[in-house]
Amino acid sequence: MRTPTPSVYIRGMGVYMPERRLTNADLERLVETSDEWIRTRTGMVERRIAAPEDSTSDLGTRAAEKAIVDAGISKEDIDLVIVATVTADQTFPSTACKIQAKLGLRTDIPAFDMIAACSGFVYMMQVANHMLRAGDYKNVLIITAEKLSSIVNWEDRSTCVLFGDGAAAFVLTKCNEPYVGILGNILGADGSQGDLLTLPAGGSMNPASYETVRNKEHCLTMAGNQVFKIAVRTMSECCVRLLEKCNVTADQIKWVIPHQANMRIVDAVARQIKVPLEKFCINIEKTGNTSACSIPICMEETYRAGKIQPGDLVLLTAFGGGFTWGATLIRWK
Repeated sequence: MRTPTPSVYIRGMGVYMPERRLTNADLERLVETSDEWIRTRTGMVERRIAAPEDSTSDLGTRAAEKAIVDAGISKEDIDLVIVATVTADQTFPSTACKIQAKLGLRTDIPAFDMIAACSGFVYMMQVANHMLRAGDYKNVLIITAEKLSSIVNWEDRSTCVLFGDGAAAFVLTKCNEPYVGILGNILGADGSQGDLLTLPAGGSMNPASYETVRNKEHCLTMAGNQVFKIAVRTMSECCVRLLEKCNVTADQIKWVIPHQANMRIVDAVARQIKVPLEKFCINIEKTGNTSACSIPICMEETYRAGKIQPGDLVLLTAFGGGFTWGATLIRWK
């Protein structure tokens, strides 16, 4: 008798959002901008900012604790930790190792970071999905955590209005129930255009120096108009390809949870993939762009509101620095 192919599903979720809210009105006092300008061009109203003493691993640890409780398992049951972040505590040790220690997890399990910027969550879903299906692991803890306020140039009005801090964690587990959980993934990247969205200094190519600090090269930079066009095209294309791969039509999708980068990007993607905007889950007005955290934060919020039900088809799509992009299709269990 053939053993059924295992499925990988979301067993538990947890989110941590810093208490401090930075509103558009607050930003008006920092740079030359306005609430109207930010709202009409991004859809953002406020974003959360982590406390100075909190590191990215602190944010991720708090979200992970909630996810483990929500999954109904013990910390001893976790046998792999993956963290997606572009604001690691340090170059090394990894943020995953730091969170492993802060949670008090077993020391006979692997822990590693993944850098895919805003696409980090869908990249992690693919990696965890395959590692679980291979049979070596039972419960994988995937964590997105970002303290983007630590790499924002607060004098650059084109970028400082966009980003916020936060963390989300999911426990992924195998089951033998067919056609539930992660049904498919599509991932892509184009490193040739990476300079359009980057952190210029701090690595081996451009180590920290007096000049790099003075010139604010340790802050992110972005060519907004070019990034916008590529984001719309790649997110739309990978969604269409994934639906074809999974033999699912656009009208069968219950919810789309996009990366919360810019409301205009979401509008354009909705038109391109022919899914009504009413099916898009959006919380960008409250969070800003939290990079890899944006999809899982929005997904957890949507689920807690009772909107996602068993059997629903949920489509995730993201675009981020690298450039990276991807989509994941889930049938909710």
